Amino acid sequence: MAGEMNRKIVLEDGAEYPGWGFGATCDRVCELVFNTSMVGYQEIVSDPSYTDQMVVMTYPLMGNYGMTDEDYETRIPTLGGLVVRDYCDTPSNFRSAKTLGEVLEEYQIPGIYGVDTRAIARSIRDLGTRKVLICDISMPKKWALDILRRTEMPRDQVARVSCQKPWYARTANPKYHVVAVDCGMKLNIVRSFKARGCNVTVVPWNTSAQAIERLHPDGIFLSNGPGDPEDAVPVIQAVRTLRGKYPMFGICLGHQIIGLAYGAKTQKLKFGHRGGNHPVKDLTTGRVEITSQNHSYAVVPDSVEGTGLEITHINLLDNTVEGIACPRDRVFSVQYHPESAPGPQDSGYLFDRFLDAMKEAKSHAKA
Repeated sequence: MAGEMNRKIVLEDGAEYPGWGFGATCDRVCELVFNTSMVGYQEIVSDPSYTDQMVVMTYPLMGNYGMTDEDYETRIPTLGGLVVRDYCDTPSNFRSAKTLGEVLEEYQIPGIYGVDTRAIARSIRDLGTRKVLICDISMPKKWALDILRRTEMPRDQVARVSCQKPWYARTANPKYHVVAVDCGMKLNIVRSFKARGCNVTVVPWNTSAQAIERLHPDGIFLSNGPGDPEDAVPVIQAVRTLRGKYPMFGICLGHQIIGLAYGAKTQKLKFGHRGGNHPVKDLTTGRVEITSQNHSYAVVPDSVEGTGLEITHINLLDNTVEGIACPRDRVFSVQYHPESAPGPQDSGYLFDRFLDAMKEAKSHAKA
């Protein structure tokens, strides 16, 4: 660390944390969240679910293995900002193509290092997520707080990160055709389907139920994504129309959307779940999985009763809902990320469960 500190973050409660800037030098207001993952900063930086969020990494060292061309979760990262304790600008990795700082600069993402990330994480844990401003260290606190007060957080994140027109991912000798509704989908989800012999047609978030039916899917996938699930009205409406007609599988935001479409409710958590170390119990098998998570909202447990859904998974840390299903409609979803890379591999069976549902639906249709 050379020279005087030149950047800082200012929270809504007036707390200031000075440090050194890296990446882009722009000022930005975001929602401040923390992530407990020890590795995977490239996947976090490029995960569309972090749109408009500034992520505090609780593991201290970031940047040490650089950024590789093959590991992005989206082609254009939309992370709000990155806060780290120690930043390494000289990565050691034969696959590295750029430094973390170069990628942040390229996509206009501000970063700061040298701050007390432990204190910030405790603040988020105790007081909840809040708005934060990253700015030049010379900005008076009064100005920073005024900017925070006047800035309203947007609610159009899904529209901004979804694809604008359909695109296709093909594999040799496909077994099934999956239509994936892109609410901010991670690319490893597409890779996971292709690895299991599925052709994937990715469609924008506001694609109508009728347009999806014209694609003749064997199953419908609802992706992860940023923001409040209640804002994803077109997707909720499409699920209401299509449920029971095709097998459906939802992850993260897609899980919340399925809950809303069936009449359940969602709530914002105090500080959410972000990291690769959450134990989740599958109530259908009794098995406990270590999962990777990234979400601010959760399905309200009491609201599931009477909707036709059943709770299939629970978080063993706080008993939040981690999975729901409607066996009659061949619909199921999970709050966590079975495709997470790098991350726990305990949950890959969920993709196979979806393939089984598509196989069963095709057999039933032939009969």
